[in-house]
Amino acid sequence: MPDATGPAANGPPAAAWRVQLPHTTAAVPIARALIRTALTDLDLAPEAADRPDRDTAELLTAELVANAVEHTAGRGPIELVVELLATPGGCQIEVHDSEPARPGELVCPDPGAEVDPWQEHGRGLLLIRALSSDCGHRPTAQGKAVWFTLPGIPAQRTRS
Repeated sequence: MPDATGPAANGPPAAAWRVQLPHTTAAVPIARALIRTALTDLDLAPEAADRPDRDTAELLTAELVANAVEHTAGRGPIELVVELLATPGGCQIEVHDSEPARPGELVCPDPGAEVDPWQEHGRGLLLIRALSSDCGHRPTAQGKAVWFTLPGIPAQRTRS
């Protein structure tokens, strides 16, 4: 999934899903549940050694979907695209909306700049930058896609 601000994840997807969500706040818990289910199913697969962190994936997906609902006109649904990556493990998640405008600042902020603790907006993209291994956005035929990648974390080994 190439974008306007950085490279796509390496390796072919092991599995991929595309789900249309309503352009309402109800899309946020639906997206969280879909991510939780997809990554829980991955945990149950014995051949999957490296898995992305479910809690982080849910949180960042919720941020992207909430931004798409709040900052775009209600023209058409929001699309959630999930790719589980075979190599090197992990996942890439995209949220598509109908608004072509850039999604704020997904590039790393100036390290010397302080974050205003009283600011009501802008923390979602900060979380995405801080917790993902890569993130960005790209134009689509219908608007834009905003994405993030999470690395695979080695599965816990059990003692015999």
